[in-house]
Amino acid sequence: MHLYDLGSVPWTDSQLVYHALPRLGREALVLLSPATPYVCIGYHQDLEKELDAEFCRTNQIPIFRREVGGGGVYLDNDQLFYQLVIHKDNPLAPHDKAAFYRKFLQPPIETYREIGIPAEYKPVNDIITGNRKISGNGAAEIGEYLVLVGNLILDFNYEMMTRVLRVPDEKFRDKVHKSMRENLTTINRELGSLPPRESLTESLARNFEKLLGPLPRAGVDEELREEASRLGAEFSTEEWLHRIGRPTQGRTVKIAAGVEVKHLVHKAPGGLIRGDVEIADGVISSLVLSGDFFFYPAEKLGELSEAVVGKRTAEVEETIARFYTDHGIESPGVEPSDFARVVVD
Repeated sequence: MHLYDLGSVPWTDSQLVYHALPRLGREALVLLSPATPYVCIGYHQDLEKELDAEFCRTNQIPIFRREVGGGGVYLDNDQLFYQLVIHKDNPLAPHDKAAFYRKFLQPPIETYREIGIPAEYKPVNDIITGNRKISGNGAAEIGEYLVLVGNLILDFNYEMMTRVLRVPDEKFRDKVHKSMRENLTTINRELGSLPPRESLTESLARNFEKLLGPLPRAGVDEELREEASRLGAEFSTEEWLHRIGRPTQGRTVKIAAGVEVKHLVHKAPGGLIRGDVEIADGVISSLVLSGDFFFYPAEKLGELSEAVVGKRTAEVEETIARFYTDHGIESPGVEPSDFARVVVD
């Protein structure tokens, strides 16, 4: 395993490098910050439901969909990212996702503590100080590799974060802004100043080495650059950005007697779940699931929807629970009953 200490990089590299590494069969710890701002949405999110895409376009704020679950977030140079790529068979990597978070969030927790911030782990995937979140984290499976992504939040643009979100009205946006300031904090806010970025990077590397062993330094070589560029072309397409929530091509939804079309939302401990469901005569005829939760293996979410289609509403929760068992599904903080609530309420 190598350490890629890349400093400030083009915003695309802040996402594409860690997506490329597992495809090349490389274990690594990547430390970097994006040079310019962008918005990043989770793998399972519906872009049009979560973000004000027109505002982002007008203000030249790029949008990126990652292969990691969780929610949409505004990212910029005031955040120091850590990105761990480790093979599933590596004996250092817990197979249970909750244990994976608990183990590998310890290095950033120690880094916060070293600068005087009493950080703690909060299940499923947060780092908090007091009652406020001070680090956002997510994990994914990419091929045969487990990936952890997270950040030290040096400072945060609360105003811009609330502005890029899609909300029903400005009164609601004000509530989101107030709640975000109350529940999300930063290094600058806690300490009144910022430690040198180099010292934070050195501390992160040192604390990860306590778990991983020595990490020889590496740079972005030609093979890694080519794979990142290839992925950049793939992930910048409209098809990828809007992959959730589009109706199946050629499908016509007809609403008549006995047919209900619902959009349901449920906040589970592990994240927000949205369900767009059509029910005809008590049978699920179509279903699209989205949200800011984590679901492993990620590609099985579509199959879960397919498994529910054709079932009577009374069979939904049992069908989802059986799917979990048959496919070894993990969704920290989200149970089959939570998904059932956005199908049958």
